[in-house]
Amino acid sequence: MLAADVAGYSRLMGRDEERTLAQLKTLRRGLIDPAVAAHRGRIVKTSGDGMLVEFASAVDAIRCAVELQQAVAKENAGVPPELRIEFRIGIHVGDIIIDDDDIFGDGVNIAARLEGIAAPGGICISDDAQRQIRGKLDVVFDDMGPQELKNIAEPMRSWCLRFGDQGSASPSPSSLPSRVHQLALPDKPSIVVLPFDNMSAEPGQDFLADGIVEAITSALSRIRSFFVIARTSAFTYKGRARDAREIGRELGVAYLLEGSVQKFGNRLRIIVQLIETEAGAHVWSSRFDGTMDEFFEFEDRITEQVAGALQPSVRIAEIERSRRKRPQDLGSYDYTMRAMPHVWALEKEESAKAIELLETALTIDPNYPLALSLAGWCHAQRSVYNWAEDIAESQRKAQSLAEQAAQMSGDDPIILAVLGAVHTFVRNHGTARILLERAVTLDPNAAWAWSRLGWVENYADQPKKAIEHFQRALRLSPIDPINFNNYVGIGSAHEISQEYDEAAALYRRGLQERPNARWIYRNLAACLSGAGRMEEAQQAYAELMRSYPDLTIPKFKQAMVFSPSALERMAENLRKLGLPE
Repeated sequence: MLAADVAGYSRLMGRDEERTLAQLKTLRRGLIDPAVAAHRGRIVKTSGDGMLVEFASAVDAIRCAVELQQAVAKENAGVPPELRIEFRIGIHVGDIIIDDDDIFGDGVNIAARLEGIAAPGGICISDDAQRQIRGKLDVVFDDMGPQELKNIAEPMRSWCLRFGDQGSASPSPSSLPSRVHQLALPDKPSIVVLPFDNMSAEPGQDFLADGIVEAITSALSRIRSFFVIARTSAFTYKGRARDAREIGRELGVAYLLEGSVQKFGNRLRIIVQLIETEAGAHVWSSRFDGTMDEFFEFEDRITEQVAGALQPSVRIAEIERSRRKRPQDLGSYDYTMRAMPHVWALEKEESAKAIELLETALTIDPNYPLALSLAGWCHAQRSVYNWAEDIAESQRKAQSLAEQAAQMSGDDPIILAVLGAVHTFVRNHGTARILLERAVTLDPNAAWAWSRLGWVENYADQPKKAIEHFQRALRLSPIDPINFNNYVGIGSAHEISQEYDEAAALYRRGLQERPNARWIYRNLAACLSGAGRMEEAQQAYAELMRSYPDLTIPKFKQAMVFSPSALERMAENLRKLGLPE
């Protein structure tokens, strides 16, 4: 089997569609069809820029491939490099399944994967094919060693036609595009969404994969904290099996998202995975199943979940990447990344560590919006969780830092969400709602902004709306380290509705996930008291007082920002347990 496609087909079509199609037709009529026929081949199928050809022997297939590459190289002699049509060819000998005029099976899949790792103008063959032509042809193939081929279970030893060898019939290296210089990584998570593989048995299904990639790229591009490569650049990799590290160097990105789409009957299966380009390590993967009847709804759901899941996944990976750097190489962005896990722990000691790291980041760059906003959020935590001696001063610092960040990057959803949270804690609930709604308008997949909107609804005595927002945050970001706070938020909504047993269960879940977030005991003790479960309430109250020995009813009310009626109910339930005035 011989599989061939045009290198950089999407780029050529984007540059001059009519010229590209005319050139392909000329090559097909004048070179390809006659060469295939001369070597006893049969073109099984074509697809835009590619074709699959069946031959009687490996010798015939390779003679045909060499003849084609020589002829195309001559045609390209006077054509500018950016306009050349160059083929990549993969050849394999193996079992196939014949169905009417079509062929299927591992033999076909392997030929296609070998074509993907061939250089433009080059030929890549399997070890099985190389054994069958050894000593029979006057061409030289170099051993590439075992190659990891996409969706092929075992590594496969492969061989490539030697470029520029005296005895080689390959095109000269001058016909190959020059390598792209390595690009520096931007100071934000950078990602490319590669074209997904169409694994469907039936031809003509590429539009499914391309449509989903387009939607995911568009969604990620709306996330201001990401640097996303445009689809036109990403689609130049279509059909090519490339090393993640090489793509990272060529495009200047730290992550790539790849996947596959398989249609069988009316069913669809889509698999996606996130890969770090520096080490080639898998960061995250997921599988989605649905039907063609619900394709557009299915596409929206995948886009939403992928964009939501990527934010915490990439954040975790960025933190790890900053930890691998030498101290002398750290910049403001790196210190901010190192602060991240401490920021989102919502624990007193962790928040103090975060402030220290963020202050270092701001020493390097006093105008770095992300560091300013996160520092503001940490000072807001000190006020709302009763960690500060002077709650009003912490609120003032939080608002000042968040507003500085907003002045420099007022359309960043993360910064708007932080500013909204800070305004919540100084009881400017109307302003907070406007800022948070703007954040989710700019980025509908901003899970943390939806979570903060949930808290605003709790503070406004709208528990049903609050639960909807918290559940949306959980759906968008199911692996987020801060999800314990969403469970606490849902528990708070039940407490506002005076559904104390449901609230207690969710508060306990929050504590199970984050035992050191001991501020949750304020809520747990109060709702257990409200439920009349006094023995359990006293145990929770004892835990509360171990962490807050100086807590009083006035300090409790000063920190908490619920409505007066809800706050008074909570305070009364704590009075029953002995919290002093």
